[in-house]
Amino acid sequence: MIKYETDSRLVKPGQTFIAIKGYTVDGHDYIEEAINNGASELIVEKEVNSKVPYKIVSSSEEFLKKKMEEEYSPLINDLKLIGVTGTNGKTTTCFLIYQLLKELGKKTAYLGTVGFYYNDIVKELNNTTPDILTLYKLLIEAKNNGVEYLVMEVSSHAIALGRINGLKFNIGAFTNLSQDHLDFHKTMDEYLATKLKLKDHLSKDGVMIINSDEEYSKSFDLSKAITIGKNADYKIINNDYYQDSTIINFSYKENNYSVKTNLISSFNVYNYLMNLAILHTLGFKIEYIINKTQNIYPPKGRCESIKVGQSYAVVDYAHTPDAVEKTIKAHLELEHNQIITVVGCGGDRDPKKRPLMGNIATSLSDYVIFTNDNPRTEDPNKIMDDIIKDNKSDNYEIILDRKEAIEKGLSMLKEKDFLLILGKGHETYQILGHKKIHFDDSEVVKEYSKKMEI
Repeated sequence: MIKYETDSRLVKPGQTFIAIKGYTVDGHDYIEEAINNGASELIVEKEVNSKVPYKIVSSSEEFLKKKMEEEYSPLINDLKLIGVTGTNGKTTTCFLIYQLLKELGKKTAYLGTVGFYYNDIVKELNNTTPDILTLYKLLIEAKNNGVEYLVMEVSSHAIALGRINGLKFNIGAFTNLSQDHLDFHKTMDEYLATKLKLKDHLSKDGVMIINSDEEYSKSFDLSKAITIGKNADYKIINNDYYQDSTIINFSYKENNYSVKTNLISSFNVYNYLMNLAILHTLGFKIEYIINKTQNIYPPKGRCESIKVGQSYAVVDYAHTPDAVEKTIKAHLELEHNQIITVVGCGGDRDPKKRPLMGNIATSLSDYVIFTNDNPRTEDPNKIMDDIIKDNKSDNYEIILDRKEAIEKGLSMLKEKDFLLILGKGHETYQILGHKKIHFDDSEVVKEYSKKMEI
């Protein structure tokens, strides 16, 4: 058990409670509860009334990071860590790696947007990369349960806020970079600089694997990295796209390979090839990886294709201008009649991307239904005003109720149409104001389909 705790409700007898002042909650307000639960010592930032010893530090959060790195990182040094960063593609790439490592007979854990997986355990997480204490708890839990490989999504927030301090990755990977999180990073230069810091967390023999077809890949030292792309170490030759699969033809060191995947869309070619390059770099033969590929699938809400009559509804997490564009264009490459898109933008988040997403959706789709994503505490009508700002198209309507919007899109489907439901992907909730209600895009589609069959 880690001797430190920051959640007063979770304190066990003998632990040290670290009172951290967060954005909305101040741990100093819960000292009494921590003591009642058995805290034997406190770490605080000011004088407090306490019947147990306490130590005042300038930053309790920095104190915690230092202790995690000093006392607990040695316990997980023999875990083979794979860290994937990038605006888009992290979840799919990591989940593919997780599945394939298991198929290859290795005890593996996955940690990221869709949760924490190992053996038959599945836990939900609040963040793509959890706070440092939660992260270390999960890593130690995985190791204590025999896990040898752990693949994790590394968000820019995690790097900037020091959540991965003390971790040493055997493999670091960069998928791409596009506009997102500018409410946090302020500028693209700052966003990029944060992503670049992943290489500082490599182990002594660690390797970076880079998608060299991405514009920002040039910011990495490609001479010291392994690359994937159209002119790279793992070189894409061509691809054949189908409604439920993709055949990828690629080469490595003058040897040509072909693999059929249960993935759709051109951007998943990069996600798959990144996954293959990582596994091959770890020592697995390309032929073995290809042989097991037929058994792996994208995670929930990542180009999740659901047959609706003679058409398909596709649920995807695309929530940035770049991701929305790539997702729509990928389906334009497939045999289709109409592309109908349901999309919105989250509230209390970067407003600059809203008109970009709106224009991309209307310019590439035959019809668009703009709807609520997670409006949070922001006025949904204000979000819609931002989305349609400067939009010169008239091929859209606004339906704020997301269920109603999805059902309207489903009702419009005709043979060989695609309904793209973007923005929330795997999420099983919607945040309205301060309330989190149950909501699952996939469920809405499946329930509608059942009604149509009756």
